[in-house]
Amino acid sequence: MFRFRSVSSLIPIPAIRFKSSGAAHPAGFTLLSGVLTWLSMQIFHVNTPLNKPYFCRNYLLFLRQYLIQIMTQSIENNILKKIGKARKGTLFFTEDFLSFGNAKAVSKVLERSVLSGNLQRVARGIYARLPTDPLLGQLRPTASDLAEAIRRRDKARILPTGSMALNALGLSTQVPVNVVYYTDGSARRIDFGNQRIVFKKTSPKNLSAIGKISSLVILALREIGKEHVTEEQKKIILAHLEKEEPHRLEHDIKIAPEWMRKIMRKSIKK
Repeated sequence: MFRFRSVSSLIPIPAIRFKSSGAAHPAGFTLLSGVLTWLSMQIFHVNTPLNKPYFCRNYLLFLRQYLIQIMTQSIENNILKKIGKARKGTLFFTEDFLSFGNAKAVSKVLERSVLSGNLQRVARGIYARLPTDPLLGQLRPTASDLAEAIRRRDKARILPTGSMALNALGLSTQVPVNVVYYTDGSARRIDFGNQRIVFKKTSPKNLSAIGKISSLVILALREIGKEHVTEEQKKIILAHLEKEEPHRLEHDIKIAPEWMRKIMRKSIKK
């Protein structure tokens, strides 16, 4: 009986080189056409010694495995090439590589790259090639870096909640366990090391401030409350607002509640 050993010794497998990746790939249509022609000759040849059903089944299984292997290698080469071109520390999402293959194939390649050390997993579905410091070791991104990358990917707006704004402005020394942002994008939770990054859905009105500093001031004052803001806190806030771009500050003063406007206007240089 015929024993299936090596198909490559029976029929040559053609290969072409695509310009996009430079890697060798099987010439899909040419290969399949050649295989079908060859199999037809074997099946319908009267004097063929082959066990036809056994041979055809095993040959097609081999062909399928071979094509999957080549396609997977192509996906891996393209992913590593794209990551290699970016500066170290750049965050990548699984979705960034779907032009190279389907989600399942891309996820498998990313998993192997993590196991081999070519890539590091920052959070679920988020990867990076982390820079290394001689003293500190791998420099991992911060929660704000991750939040900013998600904002860019989703083309959404985000603002930290009041407790984070207080900490950012030096009005509080307490560091929140969970990093919480308001967003007009999708609500979600992401586990990041020992922290959790939370995106809370809010109305566009609450995200209408355009100043990086003045938006934090509005959130911080809202967290403190009209009746509890102290003179010392006002001094710290005004010192920050002096660094804000004038046109952004003027815009944000207009959308702030009246009691906040009275504080914020004092920072405008006449």
